[in-house]
Amino acid sequence: MVSWSLASRPQAGVFSTLAAATASYLSSQRSFPTVPLTLEYAGAVNIESRVPVEERLYVPAPGEESDVELMPAGDVTEGVVRVGATIRRPHQPQSFAVADYLDWLEDAGFVGAPRFLGRDAGGRDVLTFLQGHCAGAEPERWVQSERLLASVGRLTRSLHEASKGFVPDEHPFPPRPVRQDPAELVCHLDVTPQNIVVRRGVAVGLVDFDLAGPSFALKDAFNTAMHWVPLRDPADAWPGWEETDAFRRLRIFADAYGWTGEERRRVPAVGIDAVRLSYERMEHNARTLGGGWKRMWDDGVGGLIERRALWLDTRSDQLLSSLIDG
Repeated sequence: MVSWSLASRPQAGVFSTLAAATASYLSSQRSFPTVPLTLEYAGAVNIESRVPVEERLYVPAPGEESDVELMPAGDVTEGVVRVGATIRRPHQPQSFAVADYLDWLEDAGFVGAPRFLGRDAGGRDVLTFLQGHCAGAEPERWVQSERLLASVGRLTRSLHEASKGFVPDEHPFPPRPVRQDPAELVCHLDVTPQNIVVRRGVAVGLVDFDLAGPSFALKDAFNTAMHWVPLRDPADAWPGWEETDAFRRLRIFADAYGWTGEERRRVPAVGIDAVRLSYERMEHNARTLGGGWKRMWDDGVGGLIERRALWLDTRSDQLLSSLIDG
């Protein structure tokens, strides 16, 4: 692990130069054939000297932009690329709200999220690149690891603890369609296997904060478990996941996250409501926004969500028993 302890945020381009040089060196060493590089800068941040997110411009280091890699396309956001040790993403209406949130997480000492560095000359958002492994669109068998699942629960809890107290006053998040979640905590809300960075078999980081916004911790934690257990109709199981025990895996996640008894009793109802609301929002976005939302809807995501809601509803007693008993 390489850790940079700085008294303030590194200047634009400096961090990427150090990262690229160190990554190049370590990748050439035979003793590090499969160990991904960890790059973290931790320590006190000079908040008073920090440039507001809307004024923050990123100037690349010399030669940095010769190292470009197209990243896997997300469900909605396309055109994401790695440039040196940075990620470039299209600027979006929620970008500054997300940037403020990432600044807050940095100040709170949470090292499992990218840092917002500013916008480049093309207007794209520039963030630090978290190196590691992410699952594919159909998660591979290694994602079934119970050790990994438990680490996802712990990472999600750490994110929620670090998020406490953040209020997006300067740049509010855009309102959600259909109806708003109770605004108790700003959450990630899309902790899928594709958005978790894994190193040495454990979850160490989160990426793609596009859906972040005000909600409540139990919903975000349930949503994470829904994707990672996963909680869905067996007819929609990913290849190779047909024999996984959803109830055992849900208990592993719940214990690792640290759900209280009261929270465990609320999970079935919270989950069913969350899934039904997601159906309404997906349908709304497909109809009004088009793009990736419409593509997912046309590919049958609405039916998958309906089957998931029915599965949760008919197994609420088993879900509760798996969380409480023993």
